[in-house]
Amino acid sequence: MDIDQIRTFLAVVANGSFLEAANRLHVTQSTVSTRIQRLESYLGAILFVRNRSGAVLTLPGHRFLRHAKSLLLTLEQARHDIGLPSRYRASITVGARIALWEEMLPRWVGALRKQAPDVSIRSEIGFEEDLMRGLIEGRIDVGLMYTPQHNPGLQIEHLFDETLVLMTTDPAKPWPNEDYVYVDWGPAFYAQHSSNYPDLERPPQVVNIGWLGVQLIISNGGSCFLPIRMAAPLIQAEKLFHVPGSLRFRLPVYMVFPRDSDSVVLQQVVDSLRLLAVIEQQKAVTE
Repeated sequence: MDIDQIRTFLAVVANGSFLEAANRLHVTQSTVSTRIQRLESYLGAILFVRNRSGAVLTLPGHRFLRHAKSLLLTLEQARHDIGLPSRYRASITVGARIALWEEMLPRWVGALRKQAPDVSIRSEIGFEEDLMRGLIEGRIDVGLMYTPQHNPGLQIEHLFDETLVLMTTDPAKPWPNEDYVYVDWGPAFYAQHSSNYPDLERPPQVVNIGWLGVQLIISNGGSCFLPIRMAAPLIQAEKLFHVPGSLRFRLPVYMVFPRDSDSVVLQQVVDSLRLLAVIEQQKAVTE
């Protein structure tokens, strides 16, 4: 049994099929099958039942899942910790959506480094799918995102609510218009947006991250929904303005981390993120 077999096993579990796991791991489907077969041979048990809908864990597969996560996490931590300079007692990897890295999380990292200077911090950007896969595989210790997927080995905790506001480069221009850029903030935003604007045609421009929406409207003129904390400096610089009479939407932010971890450093990080959430929520009340 090797680390690639464990990674492949977890990828099949996370994606529900050998083919999708192969796509995610950037290997062939036959490579995935070979790795799983060798792992099953080593363990002396069948881990998956394959059918038309994909791959489903057997009872032995379910039993091995917890061990696989623990094994991968231990191997990853060992590989990383061995390479750490002696002045660091531990390392932590934090992954989040790019919008959450706007001002807020960099400020938090700075505070954490002062609080725990002997902890090495790796920061990553990703979408929910990437972040959840990293958490399942043990590559990421804590993930911050908008629409987490439930997993039995992970704890999902609501941190705070973003306030999405409709911003424009020209407050005198009637809205909606052809310059509107729809930012895909996830299913929760889509539901609120559709409910409140049922007659709005599909916008001519759609983006998957707020940063890109900002770049488009700043360069070309237009409007889009942004978290108020992202919009605040642009409002102050008079580059963006509130669309008069527009609605505000709530977008929950969640923290995801291993459920059964006994890491003291992880607990310290989780506690500091909870404190950050309190501060952010207090700021949102005053805005």
